[in-house]
Amino acid sequence: MKAALIHFATERHRWVYAIILTLLVVLGLQLPRIQIDTDPENMLPGHQPERMFHDEVEKRFNLYDVVVVGAVNETDPNGIYNVKSLSALYTLTKEILNLNGVVSPDLMSLSEADNITQGEQNTLRFEWMMKDAPTSQVQVEQIRTAVERLPLLRNTLVSGDGKAAAIYVPIESKDLSYDISQQIKQLTDKLDSDDNYYITGLPVAEDTFGHDMFLQMGISAPLAGLMIFLLMWYFFRSATLVVAPMLVAIITVVLVMGLLIGSGFTVHIMSSMIPIFLMPIAVVDSVHIMSEFADLYKQDDDPKAVISEVVDDLFTPMLYTSLTSAIGFASLLLTPIPPVQVFGGFVAFGILLAFLLTIVFIPAYVVRMNPKRLEALHRRVLSHEAESPLCRVLRAVGRFAFGKPLPIIGFSVILLAISAMGVSRIVINDNPVRWFKPGHEIRVADRVLNEHFAGTYDAYLVLTRATSDADTRSFLKQAHIAVSHLSDQALIDQVNAILDASPFSLESLVETLDDAMFDAQGADSEVLESLLNAAENLQSAGKYFQRPGILKYIESLQNAMMKSGYVGKSNSLTDVVKVVNRELRSGEDEDYTIPTSINGVAQTLLQYQSSHRPQDLWHMVTPDFTSTSIWIQLKSGDNQDMNRLTGFMQQYLRKHPPPEGVDIKWAGKTYINVIWQSAMVTGMLKSLLGAFVIVFFMMVFLFRSVSYGLIAMLPLTLTITLVYGFIGWIGKYYDMPIAVLSALTLGLSVDFAIHFLERFRSLLRTCRSFVKASREIFEEPARAIFRNAVVIAFGFTPLFLAPLEPYITVGAFMAGIMAISCLTTLLLLPAIMSAFSRWLSPNYDSEEDLLCSVEN
Repeated sequence: MKAALIHFATERHRWVYAIILTLLVVLGLQLPRIQIDTDPENMLPGHQPERMFHDEVEKRFNLYDVVVVGAVNETDPNGIYNVKSLSALYTLTKEILNLNGVVSPDLMSLSEADNITQGEQNTLRFEWMMKDAPTSQVQVEQIRTAVERLPLLRNTLVSGDGKAAAIYVPIESKDLSYDISQQIKQLTDKLDSDDNYYITGLPVAEDTFGHDMFLQMGISAPLAGLMIFLLMWYFFRSATLVVAPMLVAIITVVLVMGLLIGSGFTVHIMSSMIPIFLMPIAVVDSVHIMSEFADLYKQDDDPKAVISEVVDDLFTPMLYTSLTSAIGFASLLLTPIPPVQVFGGFVAFGILLAFLLTIVFIPAYVVRMNPKRLEALHRRVLSHEAESPLCRVLRAVGRFAFGKPLPIIGFSVILLAISAMGVSRIVINDNPVRWFKPGHEIRVADRVLNEHFAGTYDAYLVLTRATSDADTRSFLKQAHIAVSHLSDQALIDQVNAILDASPFSLESLVETLDDAMFDAQGADSEVLESLLNAAENLQSAGKYFQRPGILKYIESLQNAMMKSGYVGKSNSLTDVVKVVNRELRSGEDEDYTIPTSINGVAQTLLQYQSSHRPQDLWHMVTPDFTSTSIWIQLKSGDNQDMNRLTGFMQQYLRKHPPPEGVDIKWAGKTYINVIWQSAMVTGMLKSLLGAFVIVFFMMVFLFRSVSYGLIAMLPLTLTITLVYGFIGWIGKYYDMPIAVLSALTLGLSVDFAIHFLERFRSLLRTCRSFVKASREIFEEPARAIFRNAVVIAFGFTPLFLAPLEPYITVGAFMAGIMAISCLTTLLLLPAIMSAFSRWLSPNYDSEEDLLCSVEN
C-alpha cells in the first residue's frame, strides 16, 4: 500500500490534484449550509434522564429562559427609589415588552407586578405596583413600602439594600438571548438615567459565548495559519517549502468542516474549534517530509527518487504518530457528550486525512517543482541549517542528555512526584459565565447583580405526588358502568374515549361532563351529575399540594436551604399562600402563616387567581396540584456551589424524608450544567485511560519491543502529569477546556517520542554504532521535532487575543504541552536510552564507550 501510494503520488500527480480539487468543490459547497448550535444543554443526549426531567419541568410549569436586566444606583441616597430611576425603569420595561421574542405576559418588573393589599369584606385588592411612572418622591416611597411588604418581590425585583431593581425578561427561545440582550442594551443607552444598567443570566452568557466563539474562530483560524506560515518561513527561509504544508492544512480544514456540515451535524461550541486544532496538527508530517527532502536533495538528483525515499523512510513514524493522535481524539467518542463525540470523531478523521494528503499531495507538489527552485531550496536550507544557533544548541542538548542521564532521570522523578501531588489537588468546577474574561461586560454584570440581589442563577426543587392508582382504578370502573346507562351513544363514545385514554386526564373528563350537563335531561342528567360529583371528589382528593401539612413541609425545605448559606432566596406556593392569607385576615405579620385547612388554602389560591397575573400561580404548581416547584435563586452558577446545595439537601432529606408518595428531584439550567459537566469529566477520564492503554500496545507493536514501548510512553506520561499537576498547584478549576486538553495531550505528546525512537533505531541499524546514532539523531531529526513543537505551540498563540477564557486556556496549555513533550523527548528519552543502553542495544557500543564519546 505504501509503495502504491508513493507511486500514484509521483507518477499521477495530475490525478492527485484533480481528486483533491473535486473534493474541495463538493465539500466546500456544503459550508454555506452551516447550522450553529450554542446551547450547552445539548451536551447531554436527548434521552438523558436529568435532561428529560428538566425539559418536562419547563413544560409542566410553563417556564422560559430568562434574561436578567439590572439597574443599579450607588449615588442617590435613596438608591433606586427615586423618581428618575423608577421612571427610567418604567420606560425600559414598556419598550422591552414590545421586543420580538419576549414572552410579555410573564415578564417580571415593578411596573408589571401586583401590589396585594386588603380589600373589603375578606377580599383582596390587586393593584399595579407601578401603573405609571412616578412623578413625586411620595409615590416612590409608597412603592418602596409596598415592595418591602411582599417577600415574593423583595430581593428579587428590588435588592435588599434598595440600590438596584431588576427586570426578568422571559424569551421564547434561548437562541434569541444574544440578539435580545443587544436590543435591550441599545434601549438602556437611550435612557435619561443616572443608573448603571447590566444584563446577565445563563442564557445570555451561553448564547453570547456562542456568538463570540464563531466570531473568534473567523479571526483565530486565519491568524493561526499566518503564524504557522511565518514560523515555517523563519525556519526554512523558503516560501516554496512552506506553501506545501499550508495547502495541506487548509485543504484538511475545508474537507473536514464540509463533511461535518454536509453530514447534517450542527456546529456546536466544541466542533467550532476543529479548524484551530487541525491547522497546526495538519502541517506536522509535511514539515518532516519537506525538511528531510531539502537536506537530501542535490543538484541533478531525480526529485521523484528523492521524495520517494524520504516518504518511504518517514512513512511508518508518520503513520503511527497520526494514528496515536487520532486515537487521542477518537477516545472522546467514549464520552456520553454528543458534541464532544462529534468534535473528537471529526478531529481524529481530520488527522488521518491530513496524513493521507501529506503522503499523496506533498510528493505530487515536489515533482511538479522547477529543478532550479529545488536546487535553490536545498542551498537556502543547507546554508541556513549548517551552523545555525539552533543546530549548536540541539547538539549540546544531545551531548548533555546522553552524557548525564542520572541527573536528568532523577530530576524527572522529582517533577513527577510533585506533579502527582498537584493532580490530587485538582478541583472540578465550571460556570459558563466564567468563560469570559474578568473584565467582560457579562462577568461584570454577573458580579454586580449577584452582590445586590438574591441571585441571577436558577434551580428548581420539584415535588411530585402520584395519584392513588387504587382510587383511580375504582373510579374508572364505576364510571364505565355509569356511562353505559346514558341514552346518547355519541356522548357514551366521547366519555369512554377519555376514560380509556393513556394517560387518563381527569381535567378533560370534568370539562366534558360539565358541558354535557347543559343539554342533558331526565335520567341522563342524573347520571352525569353523579359522575361529575365523583370526578370532582377524586380531583379534590388529588389536589395534594393544597394540604396545609405538605405546604409546611415545603416551608421547612425552604428554611433549611436558607440556613445552609448556599441559597440567596427561594419562592414557592407556600409563600403565595402566606402572603394572601395575611392580607385576607389582619394584614399583620402574625397572620403570615399557612391556613389550617384545605379549604383555607384553596380560598387563598382562588383569591390570588383574581390578580393581574393569575398565570404566575401555574409557574409554581400544576393545575391539578399534583406537582409543585420551589424556585431557588443562587448567587453563583459554579458547579461546586450547586453541588454543595444538592449535597446539603440530600443529607437533610435523609433526616427529614418527604411524606410517602412524594418524589423530589432537581431541575433548572444551573443543575443541568452540573450534570453535563460531571458527565464530561467522567467520560474524559475513561477515554483517557482507554486511549492510554491502546497507545501503549500500539507502541509495543510498532517497535516490536515492550522496553521501547514503555520508553515511548514516558513523554506522554510525564506531560500529562506535569500539565495537570500544574493545574492543581495553581488552583485552576478543571473545566470544559481543561477536560478537552486531555485528548490533545495524549494525542500529541507521544508523537515526538515515536519520531525520535524510530529515527534513532533506523540510524542505529545504518551506523551500527550507538555513539554515531546518538550524534546523528540530534541533527535533522531533532531539528524537525523542535520545529514541529514550535509550529504547533505558536500556531495556537492567536487564541491569547480572544475575549473567551476557554480559548486562552487552550492556547496557553497547548504551548505548555508542546514544550514539555518536546523537552521530555529530547532530554529524558536520550537519558533513559543511555542509562539502559546495555539492555536496549546490547549488540552495539558499550555504555562506557557511549559516555566517553558524548562527553568529548
